[in-house]
Amino acid sequence: MRIIEGAGSYSQPGEGTSHWIEHLRVSDLSVGTYSIPAGGVDEQSPHTEDEVYVVAAGRARLESADGAVEVRPGSVLYVPAGESHRFVEVTADLAVIVLFAPAENSRDA
Repeated sequence: MRIIEGAGSYSQPGEGTSHWIEHLRVSDLSVGTYSIPAGGVDEQSPHTEDEVYVVAAGRARLESADGAVEVRPGSVLYVPAGESHRFVEVTADLAVIVLFAPAENSRDA
């Protein structure tokens, strides 16, 4: 067992407009926190792994080819591997716990 310290805590980006911190990495899973300040831009591109987002703080919309949904604390979203998606209209500092399965970038060629 392990407590994952800091997961879901907002962290201000340094350079750029988003910030990623990986908290845990094992062969079949990785967990981290993705932060975007209010008014910021989501800089991510599609991943080769499935993702689950758990919104810990903030408000935004998540857009994908399937449409768009409002997200706020407590929202839980699934994005399959390879699906283009992006957080937009970030109206309050966003902190999202991200679970990748298998671990992020483990399927990259």
